[in-house]
Amino acid sequence: MPHDRASGAKPAGPCCMVIFGAAGDLTKRLIVPALYNLACAKLLPSEFAILGVDLADHTDQDWQQSLEAMTADFVHHGGQSSTVNQGVWQWLTSRMSYLKGDFNNPATYESLKSKLEERDAKQGCGGNYLFYLAIADRFFATVVKHLGESRLACEDDGHWRRVVVEKPFGHDLPSAKELNRAILSVLREEQIYRIDHFLGKETVQNIMMFRFANGLFEPLWTRDRIEHVQITVAETVGVEARGRFYEHTGALRDMVPNHVFQLVAMTAMEAPNSFGADAVRAEKAKAIDAVKVCNPAEVDCMAVRGQYGAGEIAGKPVAAYRQEPDVSPQSQVETYVALKLQIQNWRWAGVPFYIRTGKRLASRKSQIAIKFKEAPYRLFRDTPARDPAPNWLLIRIQPDEGIALEFGAKIPGPTMRLGDVRMDFKYEDYFGAAPATGYETLLYDVMQGDATLFQRADNIEAGWRVVQPVLDHWGQNAPANFPNYAAGSQGPAKADDLLKRDGHAWRLVD
Repeated sequence: MPHDRASGAKPAGPCCMVIFGAAGDLTKRLIVPALYNLACAKLLPSEFAILGVDLADHTDQDWQQSLEAMTADFVHHGGQSSTVNQGVWQWLTSRMSYLKGDFNNPATYESLKSKLEERDAKQGCGGNYLFYLAIADRFFATVVKHLGESRLACEDDGHWRRVVVEKPFGHDLPSAKELNRAILSVLREEQIYRIDHFLGKETVQNIMMFRFANGLFEPLWTRDRIEHVQITVAETVGVEARGRFYEHTGALRDMVPNHVFQLVAMTAMEAPNSFGADAVRAEKAKAIDAVKVCNPAEVDCMAVRGQYGAGEIAGKPVAAYRQEPDVSPQSQVETYVALKLQIQNWRWAGVPFYIRTGKRLASRKSQIAIKFKEAPYRLFRDTPARDPAPNWLLIRIQPDEGIALEFGAKIPGPTMRLGDVRMDFKYEDYFGAAPATGYETLLYDVMQGDATLFQRADNIEAGWRVVQPVLDHWGQNAPANFPNYAAGSQGPAKADDLLKRDGHAWRLVD
């Protein structure tokens, strides 16, 4: 089954999904393939319709055909089969229609209302509407405002209305607060689903299960047993065709307040009193809220930025960031960031969290690495095993999802020699691999009204609050040495110094 959700999962309830930005890349690459997977898994309701809205001039048939090639490519490369299941695809496309419209024009929303009524009558969607904003962030507040003015967002008819908002959710703390204010002036928090596809990955969701369902590990999850934590989100790709976007964003804004801080939150959070959405999100927000906000004088000791130069990856030469399309030859934008975080609460006091993310690094890897403290007394100090390797717990998010534990064991023989061993659990070996975009679980949860994996307003603002002093400092002080790491390397040397000052070292990105 393409998307094997929890055993016994039932199809979502009746609804019509409206995709603003229907002709865009996100819809083609991720949203529609995810809907196809859900349809294959029989998790979409029979009373379901999809209405695409965009400025491009399409007929229903044009739009459907433009989506099929990307879905077929996803199916082929996912190893699911060689071709799209035509029966499932026809079921899905029979429920698709397209509306050409300008997001800024109130007339678009009146036409949308008429189209929804038609689709509702045909498919029996129960008057439940899911609005997905797969559009540039500058349109978020505009579309929500028009949904409110046209009463499309009103739930006073007894049916639900939910709005999915993609990242970036703001570009700094003031803009994030303003966007929250604008959206919450129209919608209730319960109607808003701030999506981060990273949270749709099974391994990310499993962090909470691993921590809170296993009595073996939870007692070790404290400052008494853990020396430090490293969180890595490394990419081998450059900015590809996103140079214009990246020039106004950079690695810090693009990755840290959302993807990376979600991993920090899941690693650091306290156990919620239930797995209800409000309980889980409250604990995640508290974890990020406990991160120390550094003052301007501390930024250079707590944060490192980098930009890749020319290099080699997988035996092939790659260009420097400044040579990428739509990038300034004198660009000062960072493509790498590393931060030292201090979580000021009872559990984590004195345990540094080191995070890093970057493009054009040695390999693609997203991982949480937890280093445990050494035993308090070295029993083997007078033997060849006097310097045992440290114990590490590794939670691999991508690729090769799984969990590994590294520790020492005696090498067989008459002398006391210690060898490093590794216990390694891989999701594919135990549960099989199912091709997925990362959006399947999230879309299903929106339809079910489960907000557990979505970010709340306070969580968003807490993340921006932590990075704002770094953004301010970097904005006022241009880097003097860009580019400062070669493509295909481990990143800038100053990132190593960030840990070396504390007597630690990064694990290799290999």
